[in-house]
Amino acid sequence: MLRIGDGLSGKRVLVTQARDFMGPALCEAFAAHGATVVADAHALDAPGLAEDAVRAAGHVDVLVANLAIPAPATRAHEVGDDEWRRVFAHLVDPLPRLFRAVLPQMLDRRAGKIVVMGSATAFRGQKRTSTYSAARGAQVAYVRAVGVEVAPANVQVNLIAQNFVANPTYYPPEVQALPAFQERLAREVPAGRLATSQEDALFAVFLCSNEVNFFVGQSFPFSGGWVT
Repeated sequence: MLRIGDGLSGKRVLVTQARDFMGPALCEAFAAHGATVVADAHALDAPGLAEDAVRAAGHVDVLVANLAIPAPATRAHEVGDDEWRRVFAHLVDPLPRLFRAVLPQMLDRRAGKIVVMGSATAFRGQKRTSTYSAARGAQVAYVRAVGVEVAPANVQVNLIAQNFVANPTYYPPEVQALPAFQERLAREVPAGRLATSQEDALFAVFLCSNEVNFFVGQSFPFSGGWVT
């Protein structure tokens, strides 16, 4: 029987910001499915860093654009230019830089996978998240456009729009233990729990495997029903 992810054996997978957000779980999951994982730990907020990561990786079969920043909780009318620029510098600006660096080799080979680890906040309004939600929404729009552009060359670009997934950046153990958070989880998430980071990482493995090639420019909610 075919096992999803068998096609990752020997593939080179570049995971960005590999110590944060979903980075550790992604590296573990792809390695467990036979991939050679290149883990770049840098935040990619400055020009040149994304290109450096791709250059250092060399041959890249799969790019997992894992980008994160602590989400500000500023009221919309109090958001300053510095906050807006900082969040977009971490979450949005790296995408075209990464894609410029990695797409030429994928298009030449007529093979490649890119998954952006995004957020379901792009699809559901929350108070005091205007900057963060706008940046995550920009990721969705970018993936949609690039996905349809490169699909004829057998390069698939998609996004996982997650929320309520255990990870060290947004839902570390100390947050999970708060009674107020547990109440929110029960109230807002139909699944009634956090996803494990492993569940989410395995979804990324699925999207990047050779056996799955029909998703184009999609953003998949992964939020236990918080977004449907």
